[in-house]
Amino acid sequence: MKNVLIINGWHSFSDAKGLFNKSLSTLSASFFYSIENYTVKTTQINEGYDIAKEVLKFTWADVIIYHTPIWWFSIPFKFKKYFDEVLTAGYGNGLWISDGRSSKNPKVNYGTGGLLSGKKYILTSSWNAPKEAFTMQGEFFNQTSVDSGVMSGFHAMNKYLGLDLIDSLHFHDVEKNANIPEELKKYSFFLEKNFMVTV
Repeated sequence: MKNVLIINGWHSFSDAKGLFNKSLSTLSASFFYSIENYTVKTTQINEGYDIAKEVLKFTWADVIIYHTPIWWFSIPFKFKKYFDEVLTAGYGNGLWISDGRSSKNPKVNYGTGGLLSGKKYILTSSWNAPKEAFTMQGEFFNQTSVDSGVMSGFHAMNKYLGLDLIDSLHFHDVEKNANIPEELKKYSFFLEKNFMVTV
């Protein structure tokens, strides 16, 4: 039996409707509900959450799937608040026990105090920026990838907890120039590739 936690980081703000991330989240849940031996729990940041229950979801899950839009080069502010609250509550409570260092040798082993080793995660992000903003010489992100650049701190957070990355998938130009049915099909193939066999 595999336990899957799906978190949709979108929340209502300004003109953002969150339709694409809602579609990804729904697709994820439907996919795992359809596979034998998978149990699914979900969190929708826009609907609120109970901090203690979210800590338990992290300790319960074998795989965590994060879906998030990118607003101003970061995750939405309520999604960030979620992590601040839940991960703080998880200290000594199943998520992490220390920063990994000892007072005898404080210069080494930083980031090794996470308690979620053996568990894995997937990240999807959706962008207004086109893919070429990351890949073309002279464009905005100076040929720095999403994972090595803007989302590097997000990956570090998960590593700090002991989680291992399965893979990440980034959707570009969602607001102006995306073929949404094709992007959702791409995500379905991604799930099939990673989960039709045991993770």
